[in-house]
Amino acid sequence: MRASRAAAPELLSKGVGGTTSIPTTPPLKEPSPLTAPRNRTHTGGSDRAHAWAELLRLPALFTVPGDALAGAAAVSARPTSRTLLAIASSLCLYEAGMALNDWADRDVDAVERPHRPLPSGRIRPAAALGAACALTGAGLSLAACAGRPALTVAVPLAATVWAYDLALKNTPAGPVAMATARGLDLLLGAAATAGAGVDGVGRKVGACRERATAVADEPRVASGAATVPGAVDGIRRSLSSAADLGARTTLRSAALLGIRQALPSAVLLGAHTLAVTTVSRREAQGGSSLAPFAALAATAALTRTVIRQRSSATDRDGSRRGPGSRRLTDLADLGAAAKSRLSHPPRQTGDHISPPGRSPEPLDTHAALRLALAAAYAATTARPYLHATLNPSPPLTQRAVTAGIRATLPLQAALTARSGAKGVTVTALLTTALAPLAGRFARKVSVT
Repeated sequence: MRASRAAAPELLSKGVGGTTSIPTTPPLKEPSPLTAPRNRTHTGGSDRAHAWAELLRLPALFTVPGDALAGAAAVSARPTSRTLLAIASSLCLYEAGMALNDWADRDVDAVERPHRPLPSGRIRPAAALGAACALTGAGLSLAACAGRPALTVAVPLAATVWAYDLALKNTPAGPVAMATARGLDLLLGAAATAGAGVDGVGRKVGACRERATAVADEPRVASGAATVPGAVDGIRRSLSSAADLGARTTLRSAALLGIRQALPSAVLLGAHTLAVTTVSRREAQGGSSLAPFAALAATAALTRTVIRQRSSATDRDGSRRGPGSRRLTDLADLGAAAKSRLSHPPRQTGDHISPPGRSPEPLDTHAALRLALAAAYAATTARPYLHATLNPSPPLTQRAVTAGIRATLPLQAALTARSGAKGVTVTALLTTALAPLAGRFARKVSVT
């Protein structure tokens, strides 16, 4: 995005995006402005498809699904059909931001990047703007299908995308807006997945309401055989209102809890996006060592944080408890252990003694996976950021931005593994598997 476009991949960068491929493949060399076509209006089908792929930066799409998957893992839940809807919504909003970014920058690109699809005439500006509007509408519609909690997050996400591209991109608030968009995209997956968990409650409430209404329709009220229509209608309305209120309250509470649990992961992902976007603001001119150095420091801090287990306030079952309740639980556990030792002496197991009723602790595979993914994240960005710090030329700065975008994938996978929920190993590996695909497509279409 060139401050907006490369970073825009930070998701919905245009509101959200980033791409990441664990191997760091430098972007294709851009054509010389002297040889770039400026007013080509007639293009073949393959040329036109390639122009749209450039406009939408298709390789960056591979970094989008990991946001929703990390959000689902943050609420200790496996991906559901609503998670898939959240992913589809994110993809649409991301691409809307890409198209809108080029439309807003078409005059600047005519000077700095005349080979881009709009200034070169391969795509009309009106078509790019129309695509941005259509994709935004599709993204919001898909979020609505994922449930009201998902739509509640998708609306500010779309607003952030448009605000960034049209007003905030070249202001000091630009990187913050980009980071906010990426964090909201992760929360979108969390809200959609958490909201799906109360569907069963909603159905039960609806069943109770139908049964109560059927009872109220029976021609027997209080005493006597007379039917009192007004009383029956009042009972029906009261039962219906109570059921609706209960369902809405349950749904809202579950969604809010899911968003709160996913907030730490969203902050970490947003911090990475902030660093990449800050570097991208100088990718066309170069000349700043401070931004890549700050990004290098941020990468080190994020790597250290991700390696550590998520908040100790999160129990194995995913519930959250305050410090006081944790102390009471620890005391209760100690008391139960002491009582067990008095009644049942320890057993000899192999080379060590294990308490009765408890098997030896298994190897923490989540910790090993988290460590490997965090190392992959650091390795993807460390060298390009260091090179850009030592020599902040445009080519090295652009390479650092590309590496930062690609590093989004291992970071998403590490955040997924960090949750420690059931099934996160498969989800994290699935996110990581998108990296080679992103790298393969990036050889054909630049992500910046």
